[in-house]
Amino acid sequence: MELLSPAGNVDKLRYCYTYGADAAYIGLKNFSLRVKADNFYEDEYKKVVQLKELFPGRRLHCALNISFHNSEIDRLIEDIPYFKLYPIDAFIVQDLGIVPILQKNFPNADLHLSTQASCMNREAVKMYKSIGFKRVVMGREASLKEIAEIKDAVPDMEIECFVHGAMCIAYAGRCLMSAYLNGRSAQEGFCSHTCRWNYKLMAPILGQAGGGMQTGTSLQTGAVQQTDAASQTGETLQTATQDALPMQKAIELAQSGDLVLNEEKRPDEYFPVYEGENFTAVLSSKDLCMIDHLADLKKAGVDSLKIEGRMKSIYYVAMVTRAYRKALDALDGKITEEEAKPFVAELYKASHRPFTTAFYYNRSDADVTVSGAADSPYLLAGEIKGALTAEESNFVFKKATQLTKRRKEEREKLCPQALKALEERIKNQPDKHLAAVEKKEGFAFYTLAPLNMITRQTLLELVTPAIVSRMLKAEEFCLVNPNTGEVYNWVCDGHPCAIYTSIPLSQGDLLRALDPGYKEGIFRDNGR
Repeated sequence: MELLSPAGNVDKLRYCYTYGADAAYIGLKNFSLRVKADNFYEDEYKKVVQLKELFPGRRLHCALNISFHNSEIDRLIEDIPYFKLYPIDAFIVQDLGIVPILQKNFPNADLHLSTQASCMNREAVKMYKSIGFKRVVMGREASLKEIAEIKDAVPDMEIECFVHGAMCIAYAGRCLMSAYLNGRSAQEGFCSHTCRWNYKLMAPILGQAGGGMQTGTSLQTGAVQQTDAASQTGETLQTATQDALPMQKAIELAQSGDLVLNEEKRPDEYFPVYEGENFTAVLSSKDLCMIDHLADLKKAGVDSLKIEGRMKSIYYVAMVTRAYRKALDALDGKITEEEAKPFVAELYKASHRPFTTAFYYNRSDADVTVSGAADSPYLLAGEIKGALTAEESNFVFKKATQLTKRRKEEREKLCPQALKALEERIKNQPDKHLAAVEKKEGFAFYTLAPLNMITRQTLLELVTPAIVSRMLKAEEFCLVNPNTGEVYNWVCDGHPCAIYTSIPLSQGDLLRALDPGYKEGIFRDNGR
């Protein structure tokens, strides 16, 4: 089975390939359902071409999966010469209107049907095959049983399934909620993830304002909080409480159209909400995780395993891709299950909400909702960008030698009182008097891009495609300003930095640190 990982930008694309993906999917500006991802533009195709050369045999899929308006079709046609600069192996589409355009201009690229098309039966798969599609990304509502039946009916059609990441509560992700609440259409790539927001469910106290139900009537729900009453257009609104109505009355209230939602960060706005039979208009779902069920996916005939997350962090992409790579390798007998086990365990340390197997086994599992933000016990401290050349390393030592010499000469000119005052300033302001790096046998320089603050007290762990995790000892490294030769007391994002270490490193290796705010078993709520 192919492992397909998400790449929201060039850096993430490199991590997809570095940490074991057979293929990666990207979006191009304005034509992807993840417009808020960095996506790809201007001359980045050059870097993509280089990556494909660096990782021969890896595939690149391009998502053109928005619902197109006429003006967007025109812009797509205008941008085709630019698209041709990318080494694209397949296009992921839902809008059939662009199929003949892609077939004409990209005859060597495969067509993959987006999950947005909600393809979930054998007859639909046969139809898409007849018009040139090579692969179907199954609608997420399909069960493993249904997938197996489809594969049996159309064995030469490739089947791709999501196996990990955020789930959308809307059918096949076709959500109108974001557009309704703030004018940002999910179908044009601008989803604001409104299903993750914090809401109060509120009902009018009918009777005080001429309503037909008793004063104080409320709907029982385990996902709301009690608050003070609010008012709107002369009616008194109250948050739904735990004073339960009889089931029939609760259903009548839910379907009455009288319920409204009040979003945490929009206290003066009220959004009508209607609940129909067997569905609720606003829910935040669990995250999908199928890493323990890869054998079942293989048995069902799945050809490609897709990880969701073009807007997720580099750390997330790397850790999730690595975990599934090792699990697949174990399934294929390339490594043992014991060898894969510690890598799989790391999956649960990447940011996530509580996990579910969604619709694959039992749809009731997909119906369970969750509150709180995705969470992880780790912060990504920094990325290793590669080794410094011999010339670059010599430059650092040259600057360090000059710094040491200059400071020695300055000290020799000072009288005892001034020297004592200088030593006092160094003690009180250590960041203004940094030590110079010294040569050590067996050490080497690597460019480090800090992403969060790293101090001398930070306990850093190294994670790589082959190393589960390794704690860095204080005597094994120091952080250096490559422009001055000074050893940092601390660094953060934006600081020029090299790590001087005895540990062999490679481009794509990551440094992480424990997040002091994390508490095991508690999913912190950041309001989104």
